[in-house]
Amino acid sequence: MMKKQRTYSKELKQEAVKMVLEQGLTHKEVGRRLSIPSGTIGGWMTAAKAGRIPANPGDLSVAELTAQNAKLRKQLAEARMEKEILKKAAAYFAKESLPGTHVLSQLK
Repeated sequence: MMKKQRTYSKELKQEAVKMVLEQGLTHKEVGRRLSIPSGTIGGWMTAAKAGRIPANPGDLSVAELTAQNAKLRKQLAEARMEKEILKKAAAYFAKESLPGTHVLSQLK
């Protein structure tokens, strides 16, 4: 009979990592307090050191930050492109609307 694999919330993982880092507790002590196997706590510590689990609740992991950064860079590139298009369009229409411009072009 196989054991059902438990899933733990992101907040619980962060709290366990925080207990080890800030309170100086061992994996075993944290596991006992939270009723979680100490090996699981060790895995979370490894993941936290690699940046896959944020150390503080509310923080984003390295992978989440990387994805967010890529999305924001794409949005910035699009906004810059739109700005350049609008700048060129404004210059074009401003040139066309100068007084006397149409008269001179008709005389040529």
